[in-house]
Amino acid sequence: MMHGLSCADARMTAMADPKGFLTTPRQDWPRRPVEERVRDWNEVYVPGALLPVISKQADRCMDCGVPFCHDACPLGNLIPEWNDLVSRGDWRAASDRLHATNNFPEFTGRLCPAPCEAGCVLAINQPAVTIKNVECAIADRAWEDGLTPPRPPERLSGRTVAVIGSGPTGLAAAQQLTRAGHTVAVYERDDRLGGLMRYGIPAFKMEKHHLERRLEQMAAEGTKFRASTVVGLDVGAAELRSRYDALVVATGATAWRELPVPGRELDGIHQAMEYLPLANRVCEGDLALSPLSAAGRHVVIVGGGDTGADCLGTAVREGAASVTQLDIYARPGAERDEDTEPWPTYPKIYRLSAAHEEARDLRTAPAADADARLFAASTLRFTGDADGRVRGLHLVEVDARRRPVPGTGRTLPCDLVLLALGFSGPDRADGLVDQLGLALEPRGTLARDAGFATNVPGVFAAGDAARGQSLIVWAIAEGRAVAAAVDRYLTGDSRLPAPIAPGDRPMAV
Repeated sequence: MMHGLSCADARMTAMADPKGFLTTPRQDWPRRPVEERVRDWNEVYVPGALLPVISKQADRCMDCGVPFCHDACPLGNLIPEWNDLVSRGDWRAASDRLHATNNFPEFTGRLCPAPCEAGCVLAINQPAVTIKNVECAIADRAWEDGLTPPRPPERLSGRTVAVIGSGPTGLAAAQQLTRAGHTVAVYERDDRLGGLMRYGIPAFKMEKHHLERRLEQMAAEGTKFRASTVVGLDVGAAELRSRYDALVVATGATAWRELPVPGRELDGIHQAMEYLPLANRVCEGDLALSPLSAAGRHVVIVGGGDTGADCLGTAVREGAASVTQLDIYARPGAERDEDTEPWPTYPKIYRLSAAHEEARDLRTAPAADADARLFAASTLRFTGDADGRVRGLHLVEVDARRRPVPGTGRTLPCDLVLLALGFSGPDRADGLVDQLGLALEPRGTLARDAGFATNVPGVFAAGDAARGQSLIVWAIAEGRAVAAAVDRYLTGDSRLPAPIAPGDRPMAV
């Protein structure tokens, strides 16, 4: 993996407290009491509680010599460097080093599952350094201290680029290309910018003012934004290609996966991305009440990932009578399995998110162990009432090969079902893919070469639309890397960092 700044370039100094990892226990950013936070849509963390503890937490960084956290992070974040700077109280330098590899650390500091912590050397036999919390603290302190001013280019190149999609990939690509001197316009189909960060991620995970600040910074740098514009419908894709020197397709993987079982046509069964945007629009003030509100309903969420957890936290705040989340995988263990997931790979272990904690403490989870999740559960069919409304979800337990276990069938009462089964590739309903004549991979994602270029000259593909559904840190890395590819296409060379290549994948066994 080629990072923008390699470990060899890093300024590796001794940690402020070389024994910090021996004397200081891990302390995470505390969450607000459940009873308090479920009554609002604010972030779940205690305001102001992070900065007082973060210097000591940064001291836990071991100065390990070979920082595996670098390679666990697709952005190649210079983690030991900014840990050291934070422990010394040099917030300006820490911000500079953090922003050298990450355009939006306040996003990743809140939304990324932190594969860097899985790769922390300390995590071999102790709780890892709170890398994600340190990152978030640096980013927030940088905004408070005015350390993130707009950085407009000194001169313009005379070249133009259109970026389709304003999610983390599109915004990262646009910011990099704008700062390189190109004239960039970002096209977004929704009425507000931000992609899934705007309407997919609930505000209790990331309040939208963090997004607004970055958009204002980018506008001040010269990036143009075109919201409420569906490329392929409101403006022809071929026409857009003819108006710009290069085009970046970063529309995300918005084609959701279906659940083809009997009863799917019943009322009350919706996709997660039909449900979550409406709740976010209530928070934005567009709606007084979501037409799909979970208030008073018995909710079943099919899908055990982060999107399902977002639905869970949202349903709890809307006042659901009960919420159950189905996960087809068996419940993972509490510790890393060294045989199948050795360090430094990202382990599949039992985790309790803020939303699961809320469902447990408020007793909205019907599961016997008070966890809202039913593991190793597969949906067989839905049944409804005479009015065609869903009233029951029939499931069965499955073994490790997802084969039904005889005698384990049961029915969950429900009147709202949310499907959170992930995404397969870009949505083709707008005509963008077909109008440009873009080639697709067998799995439905956009085909591209080793330089992020599609089969259409001057058109590049990045993010989930090409990589497939992934993490926000990979999305930003894709945006930075495709920006370097476009810059090279336009000018013959580029000094922009390219942290990843299209074929790079997370560390796994």
